[in-house]
Amino acid sequence: MGLTLMGSCATYSDKTQLARDAVQRGDLAGGEKQINKFLRVGKSEKLPNEWKKETALAVLERAMILQALGMYKLSARDFQAADKELELLDIARDGVGQIGKYMFSDSATKYKAPPSEKLSLNAFNMINYLAMGDLSGARVEAKRFTVMRTYLEDYKPNAVHGAFGSYLAGFVYEKLGEPEAAMRYYDEVLQQRPVQSLTPAIRRLAGQVGYRSPTIREVLGEVSPVPMPPSGTAAPPATQPAPQPPPSAAPAQPPSSEAQPGGDVPVQRPTATPTETGPQVASTSKPVPANLLASGHLQAPVAPVFQGAGGPPSEILVVINVGRVPYKVPERMPIGLAVGLAGTYITGDTRILERAAFKFVNYPRLVPSGSLYEQASIQVDGVDAPVELVSNLATEVEAEYQDLLPKIIGSAITRMITRALAAEGARAAGKQSQNAGGIIGFLAAAATEGALAAADKPDTRSWTMMPAFVYVARVPVAAGQHRVDVKIWGAGGREKRQYKLDVKQGGYAVLDVTTLR
Repeated sequence: MGLTLMGSCATYSDKTQLARDAVQRGDLAGGEKQINKFLRVGKSEKLPNEWKKETALAVLERAMILQALGMYKLSARDFQAADKELELLDIARDGVGQIGKYMFSDSATKYKAPPSEKLSLNAFNMINYLAMGDLSGARVEAKRFTVMRTYLEDYKPNAVHGAFGSYLAGFVYEKLGEPEAAMRYYDEVLQQRPVQSLTPAIRRLAGQVGYRSPTIREVLGEVSPVPMPPSGTAAPPATQPAPQPPPSAAPAQPPSSEAQPGGDVPVQRPTATPTETGPQVASTSKPVPANLLASGHLQAPVAPVFQGAGGPPSEILVVINVGRVPYKVPERMPIGLAVGLAGTYITGDTRILERAAFKFVNYPRLVPSGSLYEQASIQVDGVDAPVELVSNLATEVEAEYQDLLPKIIGSAITRMITRALAAEGARAAGKQSQNAGGIIGFLAAAATEGALAAADKPDTRSWTMMPAFVYVARVPVAAGQHRVDVKIWGAGGREKRQYKLDVKQGGYAVLDVTTLR
């Protein structure tokens, strides 16, 4: 199908359908072209001249596609530009009905990103900077991520909030030689899900800092002796975890602002110019011209060498982003018609159907993206390496939507009542006609309510290109060149990718593998 509706009645999900179709086929360049057309720019090197109410969201979509293409410099620029323009949908301090009203086109102006999108934006941009070997840029994104995560933790404590961002932030601070900050971020990850690949790093950092929490102590196998109670009191257990120091956190406030399915088909990707420690894509096509590298369309990142005392072993960090999260489409729920039919059955009065014909509740419904892949595995130099699912962003987006749904439906019902009142006004005016007033009143009411129902478009804007699953593999290696084979698969087929990495003694390489299928 893939027909994009560009008329005034088209929703955001309608307008971006062609881009999603291209990405689903594995045509990332085609998806990039469609988003550029939406932004009215000729190429991705350009930012829009005018930022309208959907522009920031479309730039965010392009940033994710550029990351999947390995254009890390341009992707980082787009993420930063979108972040500055995006407003936060403040779910923690919402007045009654305000969020519900926002979800409809006549109330919405500039797009407001829900916290899950703002949080993930900074986390994915950390990947760009890590792939380019820029720890300073990654640190900035880590700080922004922390502000948003603190906001979410205050709003809904103990929920899962972007664990992969905490993992990456911990990695950034570990490589910057700031072990206590790294330990705190790793603790955030472990409070959300067990991640075995953090154990070696936590044990290494534990010798440098005194930070401990129940989860960290569990990893380290540490317990603290409990003082003996005064005589005559009940004795507590023999051991208990030491108290957790309060983490340093930002104030809780809103921040400002490819292969076809059905078989193993290698993805054709260009070869990067060799560097000392950066990831290298296996040679599968002609060499890349120097001007392409200079343009930012392909990065040859250099990972700095760790300078801490003694230093950790050389290692490879692989981040695999798979699939796409659910997105919003307009949904029409005919609850009024159902009520009308039930009333007719009971009373036998068919006139009630006149007033129920346009009693629809219009709202933005979340639907699956239809992604082809859900799983990933890797081999390093032909040996299987453990891969862990660190974040299931699809479930996080769904949980956030379910929290907002009562307000959305409540606002939709209010709008339905408003349409009905307008129709009754037209009906009353029509009945004043001397000739066939009943028919004229009915037609006037139907025309009024029908027009209002047709114009009542729910806001379907959301970050449709956000990956659904984030996997991480962290593998200690000897210094030198290594081959990394990545397999990605799911109900829609599978594909293989191969990369070559150079890692210096005591250094590291970060490999990003992003498929939006």
